[in-house]
Amino acid sequence: MPELPEVEIVKQSLIKGVQFKKITDVIIKNRNLRFKIEKNLKNKILNKNINNIYRKSKYLILKFDKNEFLIIHFGMSGTLHKIKDNNKIKTNLSFYHLKNLPKKHNHVYFIFKNFKIIYNDPRRFGFIKYFNSHQKLNNFFKNYGPDPFEKSFNIEYLKKKLKDKKKNIKNLLLDQKFISGIGNIYANEILFYSKINPLKKGENISNYEINKILKISKSVLNKAIKKGGSSIRDFKNSKGKEGSFQEEFAVYDREKKNCKSRNCNSKIIKINISNRSTYICNYCQKK
Repeated sequence: MPELPEVEIVKQSLIKGVQFKKITDVIIKNRNLRFKIEKNLKNKILNKNINNIYRKSKYLILKFDKNEFLIIHFGMSGTLHKIKDNNKIKTNLSFYHLKNLPKKHNHVYFIFKNFKIIYNDPRRFGFIKYFNSHQKLNNFFKNYGPDPFEKSFNIEYLKKKLKDKKKNIKNLLLDQKFISGIGNIYANEILFYSKINPLKKGENISNYEINKILKISKSVLNKAIKKGGSSIRDFKNSKGKEGSFQEEFAVYDREKKNCKSRNCNSKIIKINISNRSTYICNYCQKK
């Protein structure tokens, strides 16, 4: 599943090629995604300009005229493909790169002048939803925690949310009601650089550690975005360039390899927390 940096890269790709363009047709081949696509979606967005494209958590949001919105969530395997009318230039806008457009699982076609955007999703855990007001869009996200880049993600917020929490900090970082957008890869990296054991209970996180989480969350995610995301499964951007943040991993997917911290001779170990692979250095991340 893509995490915040990968969805941010998709957003940036779409802004360059799709923002301010008009949808001239919509072809729905399969409505049966995680949530069934409404039958009249085409009529609601036909001939409308995409005035803005932004990201909330791991969601891509297209804004049309009159405060209408379309959410795209990629689930486990969803991808977007930009295809020019001559069919000679095929560009994957998403995080699992393929050289050619897949022949199967192309569920939705958004048609523009001179090109089309295709939503492909083999596992169909993603979804596409339409909202006709800001209020309805906000209601959809009402139970989500702040994005790590939002001002509301601050010391006061974390102190309040961590108070009396028996859940471990790793699971809290993955809880979208607590913080939205962070997934397993970046939770591992954030906790390593913060020198916090992932099994440490939320209520035991010190003020010093809270400051570390705040600072390092932004730092790790920003670095991943600048590196073009993590090509765990061949993620490439709209220019076909691989994300390279996986080369920077300190712990994720580095089981039995040497810790990268100075003056540390330990090796990275792998444990499971709530059925999620968790990578730690027992020396640097003591409980």
